[in-house]
Amino acid sequence: MPRLLGVDIPKEKKVKIALQYIYGIGQTNVVKILSETKVDGEKKAAQLTEDEISRLVTYTQNNYKVEGELRREVTQNIRRLIDIGSYRGSRHKKGLPTRGQRTRCNARTRKGPKPRVGGLKKK
Repeated sequence: MPRLLGVDIPKEKKVKIALQYIYGIGQTNVVKILSETKVDGEKKAAQLTEDEISRLVTYTQNNYKVEGELRREVTQNIRRLIDIGSYRGSRHKKGLPTRGQRTRCNARTRKGPKPRVGGLKKK
C-alpha cells in the first residue's frame, strides 16, 4: 500500500478514489490536486512512482490542511464554542444536533439508541 501523509491508501483502487481516504480531501480537491501535479487519476495507486508520490505529498502539504492538523482545528473550534457558552456549543456538549434539526422523533445518530423502558420482572 502506498503511504501518503501518514495514511495507507488502497493499492487496488484508482488514484482519484484512493486519495479520498485522506481526511480532508474530497472529490473536488482530488481533481485540483491531480491536475496541478500532472498525475493520471485513472492509474491504480500501486502503479504510482516515487516521483509522483512525492509530488502529491508536497503539493497537498503546502496547499491543504489534512489529517491531524485538520482534526485538531475542528476540535479546537468545537471546544471554543463550548467555552464561550454559545447555543451551538451547548448542543455539542449535550450531544444533540447543532444545525436546527428536530429532535422529537429523529436525531438518533446524535442522541444514540432509545433507552429501553419496561422489561423488568418483579421477583
